[in-house]
Formats: sequence, C-alpha cells, structure tokens
Amino acid sequence: MDPATVIRQVRRRRGLTQAELARRAGISQPVVSAYERGRRDPTYGTLRKLVEAAGERLQLVTVPPGAGVSAPVDLAEHGRRLLEVLSLADAVPASTSRPSRMAAPRLVSR
Repeated sequence: MDPATVIRQVRRRRGLTQAELARRAGISQPVVSAYERGRRDPTYGTLRKLVEAAGERLQLVTVPPGAGVSAPVDLAEHGRRLLEVLSLADAVPASTSRPSRMAAPRLVSR
C-alpha cells in the first residue's frame, strides 16, 4: 500500500480532517493534502509521525516472493493444483484477431 493511501485511510478511520491531523503531527494541512494526493512522498519518519498522530501504529512487514502459497503436502495435492492451473489456462479464450506478423511501416534509409 502506498503512503498516500495509508495516510488517507488512517485519517478517515479516525474521523480526522486533514487540518486536525496536520495540527497533531506538527505539519501544515497543505503538506498533508500533498501526501494524500501522492504529490509528495513522506519519509518513513514523517509517515510514522502522521500515523501515530492519528492514534495508530505503523508496522512494516516484508514478505518473500511466493509467500502465501504453501508447498503441496503430497503428490496428490501437487496434481490437484496442476489440474487447476491447466483448467484455468484452458478457460482463457485464444485470441484469433491477432495477425500472425506484426504490421509495421518499413524504414528505408537514403
């Protein structure tokens, strides 16, 4: 989630206006607005200060690639997953409108 979304969601969840959040965090309301619109990026410290000023705690979590998908426990589970992927691939319609060659203008140097 990007910093703009974090700030906006925390502020709204706590029922604060931008001016109230800015006052609590010790920054100006136009800066809070710029952060929420993604026009400026806060430092980690500023983001933490804004979240804490709203009464919440900022927590960063790293997740390795592929996290959330556990390894199959046995060959049967592996086979079920493979069938699901192949069925999904079968369900995707083949595109017939694409030309076999890319049409592009020829460039001729003189």
